[in-house]
Amino acid sequence: MPPDPSHDPLILERMRRLRWTAYALGATAYVLAFFHRLAPAAIAGELQQSFATSGATLGVLAAAYFYVYFAMQVPSGVLADFWGPRRLFTAGALAAAAGSILFGLAGTLGVAIVGRLLVGLGVSVAFISVLKLNAAWFSERQFATVTGLLMFIGNMGGFLSAAPLAWLVEVTSWRNVFVGAGILSLLLAVLTWGLLRDNPRELGLPSVRELEGKPDHAPHSGHWLAGLALVVRNRMTWPGFFMNLGLLGAYLTFGGLWAVPYLREVHGMERAMATYHTSVMFVCFAVGSLAVGAWSDRIGRRLPLMRLLGAVYGACWLPLLGGWAMPLPASFMLFALMGLSISGATLSWSCAKEVNPPALSGMATSVVNTGAFLGPAIYQPLLGWVLDASSGGSARDLEDWRRALGVLFVFVLAGCASAFFVRETHCRNIYVDRTV
Repeated sequence: MPPDPSHDPLILERMRRLRWTAYALGATAYVLAFFHRLAPAAIAGELQQSFATSGATLGVLAAAYFYVYFAMQVPSGVLADFWGPRRLFTAGALAAAAGSILFGLAGTLGVAIVGRLLVGLGVSVAFISVLKLNAAWFSERQFATVTGLLMFIGNMGGFLSAAPLAWLVEVTSWRNVFVGAGILSLLLAVLTWGLLRDNPRELGLPSVRELEGKPDHAPHSGHWLAGLALVVRNRMTWPGFFMNLGLLGAYLTFGGLWAVPYLREVHGMERAMATYHTSVMFVCFAVGSLAVGAWSDRIGRRLPLMRLLGAVYGACWLPLLGGWAMPLPASFMLFALMGLSISGATLSWSCAKEVNPPALSGMATSVVNTGAFLGPAIYQPLLGWVLDASSGGSARDLEDWRRALGVLFVFVLAGCASAFFVRETHCRNIYVDRTV
């Protein structure tokens, strides 16, 4: 009888080392994705000055990232399932490097938009690829935990794009920062190609399920279009999409562009103080994502946390709509609570994976994730247009902001409602359970 690989310490140690190498490379790519996603908020003034833009045009520049990011989510899932994360990561890092350098050197608004589009194209593959790697290298009961850890690490990119970026801009320039980020992406492409592997089998190791004494999930034997059609036709896939469209879409729109201008124009904050608020929000989102994923895996439930935190997040918008003048400690607490509560939406990716065939986890998570980035692609320029129309070109006041944020709040409420249509999975793949 051959030796049991689940008890071979050499195999187990090699598995641990390789899985965390893959995870670290993927997480680094996701940090860069978060940085590029949210950076325009901290340098909104510099961008408007450099390219002489209106609020609506600034929204288009910031949202250019989200246009291609949104459009690439489903193709990223298809490529992750059928081409593999290693190839996808490497190609994405190269595209992000070119876009970031082009954005930093842009002399015109058109070139800057092309740079943002290339960045969005390059980093759009990161998140889905990491989820595909997580599914291959970790057990099902670890999936939400390691995904929460990924959000924690990724949000450090969001943190870097707030107060630290504002400080760097004062020390050097926003252009030098983005050229440097492009060089970092080039280095990541080299390391990814050399060190990353899609799954343990490529290295002659047993799969995670084999180490657990379980049979491997069946691979998808049909064409990728048939797999995508199966995911899209699954009614249990879509509530997570609409929840992300409302909740995460509003969060990324506000935190990624309009939070700093809101705090400066309505509450008279200096830019540094305003970016401290968004930094707190990003860090608390990171901490909340880590805690929520681990907590969900521990209790074996998804929906109670998702729904409760969604309701708390919706309530956080009321002081913003009212323009409440709060002392700084209360203001920081509000932004911290927004970051903590939006983390409940991150469980939608685990649910998407668990209501679809395991072999199609990339496509399943990508369809749901599309909602999070369709939202900012629409909302960021929409808010700029509402602000421009309301203010008539004059200085913006609370009423102008109330109208713009009121539009976002409608989408937040719709996202909260969608959470009540997500299917509970009890942290296991219920699609497999239904078909065996």
